[in-house]
Amino acid sequence: MSKIRYAIAGSAGRMGRTLIEAVLKAEDAELAAALEMPGNPLLGKDAGELVGNPCGVAIESDIDAAVARSDCLIDFTRPEGTLAHIEACRRRGAHMVIGTTGFSVAQKSIIQAASREIPIVLAANFAVGVNLVFRLLESAARVLNEGYDIEIIEVHHRHKVDAPSGTALRMGEVIADALGRSLQECAIYGREGHTGERAAQTIGFATVRGGDIVGDHTALFAGTGERIEITHKAGSRMPYALGALRSGRFMRGRNQGLFDMQDVLGLR
Repeated sequence: MSKIRYAIAGSAGRMGRTLIEAVLKAEDAELAAALEMPGNPLLGKDAGELVGNPCGVAIESDIDAAVARSDCLIDFTRPEGTLAHIEACRRRGAHMVIGTTGFSVAQKSIIQAASREIPIVLAANFAVGVNLVFRLLESAARVLNEGYDIEIIEVHHRHKVDAPSGTALRMGEVIADALGRSLQECAIYGREGHTGERAAQTIGFATVRGGDIVGDHTALFAGTGERIEITHKAGSRMPYALGALRSGRFMRGRNQGLFDMQDVLGLR
């Protein structure tokens, strides 16, 4: 079977470098293109040199040219950039793996529309362990459906720009769905001042930012006399990159559709 040719968006960033490293190490993958914004000082540099493994692929800013040489674009950037990249993939019929978070409802609708033309894997978190946690949370919520207050705590590095994280929000969605609630109606995204007693049906979120923490997520079910905590801690970004490559393999032979890591891992 031929290798999957990947283009990496945001290649000079922390996640982009990890993706490059993962692609260069994978036996069934080939780095076809590495993308950065116009004006980036690393344009023209060998992308492999960013991870100590020169590969002959220069960092570029021409999205159409990059996608034309690729089977799949992996994008862990920001919503506005991702939406522009989607249009290039639609024009070229390329697959997409999207790890970007912070999309608005309208932006998610654009992704949904694009998935009717090309296959897309969109996930809040590509780590296999995190997606197993989602399944555990679904079971826990159904059992702990009375007498337990639910809080989600997430911790990330100082550079993360959206809060709560996409993973934390997905944890909340999984729990709310299992309980028959709407997260939009029951979520509390911060407390300050005289807030009164905690409402029993709410799901709270706490956000911490600092240092170089890759990502810690905990769902806390606090009952009377006991508490249950389900936690995932990421020690590096490599689990996300490996999940992205697994998603690329999953889309082989598919012509359209919107999927997530639950589909990729066969957990549905």
